[in-house]
Amino acid sequence: MKNRLFVMSAASGAGKTTLKDKVIQKFPDIRYSISATTRVPRVGEVDGVHYFFKTKEEFLKMIEDDALVEWNEVHGNFYGTPKSFVEETLAKGERVIFDIDVFGKVNFDKVYPDATGILILPPSSEELERRLRSRASDSEEVIKLRLENAEKEIDFAKNNGKYEYVIINDDLEKAAKELENILTLK
Repeated sequence: MKNRLFVMSAASGAGKTTLKDKVIQKFPDIRYSISATTRVPRVGEVDGVHYFFKTKEEFLKMIEDDALVEWNEVHGNFYGTPKSFVEETLAKGERVIFDIDVFGKVNFDKVYPDATGILILPPSSEELERRLRSRASDSEEVIKLRLENAEKEIDFAKNNGKYEYVIINDDLEKAAKELENILTLK
């Protein structure tokens, strides 16, 4: 299973989605795992493409049915990885890249201990705040919560996470090349 599953983790605003979008099209054998969430869709997000948007009741039913590899509550919303997607993709011989928060990755590693961990870090807390504010999609309260959580998440990842690679996303082209190099390893 080594180098078939890649788990990217980062605090909100560190740039993991931008990096993934920039690099993944170069790898036709890698599928992006779509997470289920109870979060409200942002402008332009499509159900089944960006996330599987679920009600809280639907998500709790998935937990009850053991239909998730991992799940967690983040920023007041639930997020999780549907087992069916992982199993179907691996059965086709394809590789999978995941976007899982640092706490969910600990649970994911219990099921798939050979998954390759990639931690994406912002260059500074000031830059992280600038990125979150430039999105213009969150209230001041949500931005403050995300910044507080980012500090906890980064600390947790450094002390408790299993990440074989760390990418400092201070330059998008450089960070994208680093991610591409990691995904090239077979």
